Parts: sequence; C-alpha cells; structure tokens
Amino acid sequence: MSGIYIHIPFCKQACHYCNFHFSTSLKLKEEMIHSILQEIELRHNYLEDKNLQTIYFGGGTPSLLNESDLNRIFDKIGQHFSINDNVEITLEANPDDLTSAKVKELSLSPVNRLSIGVQSFFEDELRWMNRAHNSFEAEYSIKCAQDYGIENISMDLIFGIPISDHEKWERNLEKTIALDIPHISAYALTIEAGTALNHFVKVGKAIEASDEFVMEQFDRAIYLLTHAGYIHYEISNYAKPSSFAVHNTNYWKSEHYLGLGPSAHSFNGHSRSANIANNPLYIKAINNFSPKIEVEVIDVKTSYNEYVMTRLRTMWGINGDEIQDKYGQFSNYFQIKAQELLKKNWVELNNSTYTLTIKGKHFADAATVELFLE
Repeated sequence: MSGIYIHIPFCKQACHYCNFHFSTSLKLKEEMIHSILQEIELRHNYLEDKNLQTIYFGGGTPSLLNESDLNRIFDKIGQHFSINDNVEITLEANPDDLTSAKVKELSLSPVNRLSIGVQSFFEDELRWMNRAHNSFEAEYSIKCAQDYGIENISMDLIFGIPISDHEKWERNLEKTIALDIPHISAYALTIEAGTALNHFVKVGKAIEASDEFVMEQFDRAIYLLTHAGYIHYEISNYAKPSSFAVHNTNYWKSEHYLGLGPSAHSFNGHSRSANIANNPLYIKAINNFSPKIEVEVIDVKTSYNEYVMTRLRTMWGINGDEIQDKYGQFSNYFQIKAQELLKKNWVELNNSTYTLTIKGKHFADAATVELFLE
C-alpha cells in the first residue's frame, strides 16, 4: 500500500509561528493546480505499488480548494493509481473556511477525513498566533462537520503558548474531549527561524515559554486525554481506538509515498526526494517537463537512523529483533545504547521492544540522538 501527499501552498494570512512553505497570494492558484496535475503525469511511476491506501491534502490551507479543483486532482490520480476501498482521504482545513456550504460540498466529495487547525478556543491566543479564525468559528466548524456526517475528524491544538496558562490549556483539552473528536494532534509551540514569532522574540515583543511550563502542559495533555479514553500512540498524537491517522502512521512505519506540489517530500524505500520550495520555479519546471527535485539516496546508516527516529516516537517502539534483521551490523551498538536509556528510565523493554516511558517522552529527541549512528 502506498500514499500520496499533495501540498497546497496558499494561506489567507501568515500565522506568526508557521515555517511551512506557503504564499498569501492566490494569484498562481490555477497555475498551481495545473502543475500538480502535470506532476502526477510525470512522476506516477515513482511508486512501484500503485494501490493507494491514503491521500493527504496538506499545506498551506487545502480548504481553499474548490469542488472543481478537488475533482480534477482526484480524476488525475484515478488515471494512474488504483484506490483502495478503505482509502483514507484527509484534507487539512482552517475553521474560517468551513462554512455550512463548504462542509456540505466536502461531505459529498471523496474526502472522508478532516484535519482542522483549531489550535485554541481562546480569542486572545488565536490573535497572538495571528490565526485567521475566531473562537466561535473554531467550535462551529467541528459541529458543522459532524452535522453533515463527517465523523472522522482530527483536530490540532498548540500548547506552550507563553501568554496562556495551565487552566486555559486544560479548558482547551476539556472542550475538545466534550466535542467527541476521535483524533487529536497536540503540538508544543516552537519558535522557528525565519518566522514572525522568531523576530518578535529577538526584538523583545514576545517571550518564549520555559521548558518547565511546556513540559507541565505536555503532561496535563497526556493525563487528561488518556483518562478520557484516547491512546497516546505518538508523541504529538492521541486517538480513540480505530481512529489512528493512517497516513501519518505509514510515515512512521516507513511506508512509501509520493509528494506532489512545491516543498513536498517523497519516499520509495530507496531514496527521499524534495520538490523545490518556490511556487513560480516549481510551476516553471513542471511546465518544462523537468521537475526541480533534490534526491537523497538512502544508505543503510541513514535508514537505521530514520527507523530509530520515527519508531521511538510511537507506541510501537523499536524492536530489537527487527534491528538485528534489518541492521545486523549495528545491532550490538544499538543494544549498548538502549541499555543506557534503560538505566536512565527513558525507555522500557517488553518482548524485545523498547518504548518511551513517561519520563522518556520528556527527552524523546535526546533519546533518539543517543541511539543514532554518528
């Protein structure tokens, strides 16, 4: 089974914390759709397995696409791939785009899962992040989707907002639980280079939350969500049973996928590739039938490091027997390093599988680095 990721690089406005590739100008939207269709023609043979288990529209803001845009993309995909009967088709959406008319349109489309970027239900936090929606739209978009029968919903939340407090964070979580959302992604706010937030911190217009504040909110999310019946199946993701994100889970399990659109990444088991992160240059290259793509051939050392990095973040963890089978030459090194993590109580061992402890989840990145091959 394979997947397709489609990057839609347009947003109404720039969130202060975002470092994804996007443009706030929609003037190239039609040319971009045409180029994505052309890229499907040019690159469909990248995947050996043409049976699609997932299709994911990310961005940017894919909810800016209209019915015609989506239908053209689905038609082109259908010309070159077979689509599994149980395919998961996710569309990321901003609450302000999810009007009743838009949700009705999506409910009649092949899209069967929405990932809604709520981030917070508090007006002051949304303004601080420069989100395009307000608190009313945050809640309305979810209830509207549910009213139209879209039950497979994921919702994004951000914690570690320096103007927030623990009470507000718990109220965000409690409202999410009350809305009966089957999948929740909760991300710690990070200050990325090149973002407006990074500039504000540098010039003293904003502060950065302390590590202790962020970790306390992380722990509160784990406690409240797991006690409400959610499974903490990946560092930033929680789901009710049978509601795990198939597309993202396939990333973590090294399944193959084709990335379409500017800045999109692809993986076929042998190499990773990245499209150019520039809208006009992407369109020009595709129109010249010569996509601008950086390719990295994956050697065994890189493959091992990627396996460690992705699997340790999940509840499935790292299986020592699988390390031996796939990366036998590194097995002794792995076992030595894993023993060090056991002594720190960062991981626990069950049936040859190492998974992060609660303490270890605080140090997930550091634990991963310790297992890496230099």
